[in-house]
Amino acid sequence: MRFDVVINGGRVLDGTGAPPYRADVAVADGKIAAIGRLGGAGAETVIDATGRFVAPGFVDCHAHGDAAVFDPAVQRAALRQGVTTFVLGQDGLSFAPGSAATVAYASRYFAAVNGPLGGPLAADGPLTVGELLGGYDRAVALNTAYLLPHGTIRYDVMGPSPEPPSRDHLAAMLRHVEQGLSEGAVGLSTGLEYLPGRYATAEELAALCAPLGGLSYVTHMRAYGPQAGVGMTEVIDIAERSGAAVHVSHLHGPADVLLPLVEEALGKGVDLTFDTYPYLRGNTILAMVVLPGSVPGAETDRALEMIASDELDGWWPTLDAVWPRLTVSHAPGMEWAEGLTIVAAAERDGSAPAEFCRRLLTETRLEAGVVSARPDEGPEGEESVRRMLRHPSHTGGSDGIYVGGHPHPRGFGAFARFLGRHVRELSDWTWEQAVVHLASHPARRFGLTDRGLVRSGFAADVVVFDPAAVGDRATYEAPRTLAAGVDDVLVSGVRVLAGGELTGATPGRALRP
Repeated sequence: MRFDVVINGGRVLDGTGAPPYRADVAVADGKIAAIGRLGGAGAETVIDATGRFVAPGFVDCHAHGDAAVFDPAVQRAALRQGVTTFVLGQDGLSFAPGSAATVAYASRYFAAVNGPLGGPLAADGPLTVGELLGGYDRAVALNTAYLLPHGTIRYDVMGPSPEPPSRDHLAAMLRHVEQGLSEGAVGLSTGLEYLPGRYATAEELAALCAPLGGLSYVTHMRAYGPQAGVGMTEVIDIAERSGAAVHVSHLHGPADVLLPLVEEALGKGVDLTFDTYPYLRGNTILAMVVLPGSVPGAETDRALEMIASDELDGWWPTLDAVWPRLTVSHAPGMEWAEGLTIVAAAERDGSAPAEFCRRLLTETRLEAGVVSARPDEGPEGEESVRRMLRHPSHTGGSDGIYVGGHPHPRGFGAFARFLGRHVRELSDWTWEQAVVHLASHPARRFGLTDRGLVRSGFAADVVVFDPAAVGDRATYEAPRTLAAGVDDVLVSGVRVLAGGELTGATPGRALRP
């Protein structure tokens, strides 16, 4: 037989959890056509995988590449870690479905996270889930899957209102959910610390989860860290009311608190998974970190009026312990501050940290982003990360944000760090366990039933990596540094990375469950 691609001489990690075995892998018509000792099988492209592993492409369960995925530099950063699929629409906020006003809101409020929508998609019109997926399909080198963002849907129906939905409001939101699912969404996401998702009750969310069937309710919970019990109690309530499967986003914090909560949910029959990234710092919008709940962050002009007035004079001093932990990641118009802590930027500006923060929020119109160090950063935090990722319900997610001059390094290194540090150096997983956590488990979770395994007949998303060299190189000081050790990647049977460089091919599919 003659194939499109043959990968010769590698050791296959097939995604089932079985130990690696030596085999050649042949690809034809976008699918894995044969696995075994294929001898002199002919192909247009032959990849020598001697000394390397051959694995299914990794699924990033939490990526903020909704706009950034059109950037070849971001595609390269992901592929250099073995990531072939982004799950988008995270934290309840993205670009569809909604009217022009809703698209504008989502673009503005989450500007420091998702950035402006580009590529073949315009950010100034109404946008359906089908149109968004159509814009991704075969336009980029990566696959994309999309979660229905609850906050976007709520804003489209109710605007920034904090009130509970009326019966008519709820019916309108349900229509959005049902339509979005019919157009190919892989679940529903919430961001319960963001606006307007913060205003939703468990009753509202359970009603919107009812149409999901076997798909997942994916949640940025209402509380994390030591207060995660509050968030997890609500998760269990929503799951029990709706019957939905649950996936908890970026479940970070003390393992002694979090793992018993996970086990409690599983013990109650909740179908629960979660993702983590292997770092101790976060990255989000500055306004969410520093402004009290009384400030209507969804209403930019009103929020800026409050920041400029004396209404918050008693609030700013409560943040004195927070300022040293915040590093500016995104500051449009004040790019000189990116990469500096709030304290260092204030010193350069000749102002106090609180005053500088007020100026930063004002001049960026709340679009500033920050990398934030957690209080538990250190050996105990590192041990919690390791314990969380060893749990069988864990899947890999980068929470990658690609906006700004100095983003968190996780978007450029998380999956390579899982492999280099947590497999090769620390032995938290075996190589075969790593592929289950990073490929097959998340593919099943999001209904991508023809991905996540090296198996005949499956879509040929295939990664070839060097176990001795794979690892992250991005740091907090140099966050955009590319990972090492992944040089050859196929997406839907097409070589998109060769010798560590993009080939220019854009076979990425908008995946439907």
